[in-house]
Parts: sequence; C-alpha cells; structure tokens
Amino acid sequence: MSKAEDHEVVSIYPHSEEQIDKMMTLAPECVLNWATKDGWPVGVMHAFVWDKGHVWLTFSSHRHRAAAIRRDPRVSIVVSGTSSRDPECPRGAITIKGRAVFHDDEATKKAFYRKLAHKVSPTNKAGEDDFYDLLDSPLRTVIEVTPEKWITFDAEKSHKHRQGTLDESELGKPLSGDTERMNAERAKRGLPPREL
Repeated sequence: MSKAEDHEVVSIYPHSEEQIDKMMTLAPECVLNWATKDGWPVGVMHAFVWDKGHVWLTFSSHRHRAAAIRRDPRVSIVVSGTSSRDPECPRGAITIKGRAVFHDDEATKKAFYRKLAHKVSPTNKAGEDDFYDLLDSPLRTVIEVTPEKWITFDAEKSHKHRQGTLDESELGKPLSGDTERMNAERAKRGLPPREL
C-alpha cells in the first residue's frame, strides 16, 4: 500500500455515486454561490433538499441573489459532510457546478416547503408544521439546481492514504488539475514533474 506524500494531489479521493447521494441527502445545509453583476462571487448558507438528482432551496424574491441568478443562472453548491450529525453521512466535501431554474407556482412551492420542513424537523410534526408556515410567504421563490459538474473530496480516503492503510484500488484517477496544471506550476518553480 502506498502512502500520501503531501496534500497537493487530492482529486484521487473522489466520492462514489452512493456516497454522493448519501451526503446530499443527509447534510443539513449547503452554500449557494452566484456572481454579482460586477463579477464578485458571493455565497450564502441554505437548508436544502436533494431530490431526484437536483438541489432545491428557497429564499425571498427581493434578495439580491434572486436578481443575480435570474440574470445568470450559473451557480455552484458546496456541501460538507461535517455539517451533518448523522454518523452515516460521508466525510469530506462536494461542489456542484450547475444551473438554476426558478419555480414560482404554488403547487411546486408548497410541495418543496413540506419536504424542507420535514427534513429540518423529521421527528417533530409540530416543528415541521411551524417551519412550513414560516416558509409559506408571498415573496418566497424556489430554485432547482441541475448539476453539470461534480467536484468531490472523500476525507476518509485521504486520511487512510496518509496513514498508509488505503487500498490503492480505492484511489481515483487524477484529474488534469493534479497532472497538467500541477506540473506546469512545478515547472514555473524549477521543480521536476511529478509522476502520478
């Protein structure tokens, strides 16, 4: 078994599809990121629902993010397994590049509010109903984000690799950032290329 040299090559620790689905289901919050009209990246924490391969979340339609995302629907979502208290939630992080679609029809909004309220209060019906009522306001909108690219990092694989206990069959194929871009940066610094 090999052992990690350092923490510069990280694309070799991807999550499996099963791990991705589990983290997206169990993590309570995500960061929604968008670009302002002058190019600044901005992110805000949101409770969210992962449903049939899409991220769903809500905010009031008068927020700056509503205008920004309507102008440019390209967003990113960042989820950390550390935010979950569920021991079954994989550790590490997921970043999604995707496009947002707004839903303002009452049927979609009410169905989403119920799912989100249940996720926030799964064992407390009174708490669920209270959160549903809080969400059900006239200016609220819902967005659905369809993933176009996934960037994942399995912290447990990384830890095992540092300890020398990870079976090499569990390593993923390094992405271009850890091959071409890394070696270009090494060359700028007068370092020999790194073979992976």
